[in-house]
Parts: sequence; structure tokens; C-alpha cells
Amino acid sequence: MYAADNGGWLAQNVPLAEELWPVGTNAWVYGNMKNASDATNALLIKIGELFPYTPQTGAYHCPADTILAGGMPRVRSYSMNSWIGSREMDALQTLNPFRTFLKESDLAAAVPSSVWVHIDEHPASLNDGWFEVTMDDATPFIKLAASRHQNAYGLSFADGHAEVYHLRTIVMQIPEAQAAAFSVFTPLGIPASNPDWIKLRQVTTSP
Repeated sequence: MYAADNGGWLAQNVPLAEELWPVGTNAWVYGNMKNASDATNALLIKIGELFPYTPQTGAYHCPADTILAGGMPRVRSYSMNSWIGSREMDALQTLNPFRTFLKESDLAAAVPSSVWVHIDEHPASLNDGWFEVTMDDATPFIKLAASRHQNAYGLSFADGHAEVYHLRTIVMQIPEAQAAAFSVFTPLGIPASNPDWIKLRQVTTSP
């Protein structure tokens, strides 16, 4: 619906500098969930480009996400695929270029049912709305998938369907109650052979 109203363009998705959310952009969402004032500020959901199409702030928060900020539930639990909504990932590619998706037609040229758009992100790494996936395997799980659904996380796809991916390796099954210890998330050094990584990578973008 957003693309239909905006000449086929997808809502912008960029990494937001900590505490410097760029109001002048067309970002799908704003706010840093590591910042307590942002984490409970529903305005940062409402001024996002997608809010008129999903005008309930509760839709941005997973009911199973129990992590609090200043004693209050955080307003957002989800992030968007870093290959969608900007060319940010193009600058990071060195080998085997993959597609970035700026327009609905870009997604149509791939296989929409095989490209995820939004992900349940683990509170240990959740900050901005941009979930980076390094397709060159430089840093597998530089951002963490959530484990709150009995060691599983949800994905929505570009064709509108959703799936639940179960985490099969112990290293990825980090209890979310421990998230408070990660004020700044440090990637875990997971090898590119990790099956959970391979499964997510396969539905992130295409050559």
C-alpha cells in the first residue's frame, strides 16, 4: 500500500545514528531502543512512514517481548531487512554483489516469497530499525534474531506471508532475560557454517 501511494518506492530503511534520528528522511520507523527515552516514545512509531498503514502502535511490539525500559514496555520489537529501503549495503559489498531493493519492482524482479522484510530482533542487539545481514559472511549475526518464541523468531516476507524460524544451535538460543547485560551488543563470532545463519541468509536477498 505504501509503495502504491509513493510511485512504487519502498519506505526508507537506514541505520540511524544513536540519538540522532533523521526526521527529514522517509524512514519506516525512528528511535533507538537502547535509549530509554526513545524506547518508550510512541511518537517515534507514529512519525514513521508505515504508521498510516498500520495505525496501531501495539503492532510494532511483540506481545512476548517482556523487556522493559525505565519500567515500561518498549514500543518496538521488530527491525527491517538492511537490503530493503536503501543502498546502504551496496557500499559494504566487496564480492559477489547482491540486490538491494528500493522499489516494489525490485522485489518483483526477485522472488518476493523468498525475501524477508521484517524480523523479530533479539533485545540484546535491538537499537534502530535496521537489521544488518552481511551476505559476504563477514560477520554472521552482527544483529541477533529473537529467541522469545520457544527459541524461535518470526519473519514477514515481501509477498505478505509470515514464517517462524526455529533456532537449531545452542549458541543462538540466548535467553532474552539476559538482554539487559547488552547495553551495546558485540557480535558473537558465529561461524558462517552455522545453520541458523545459513537459513536466514538464504532468504535475505538474491544475486
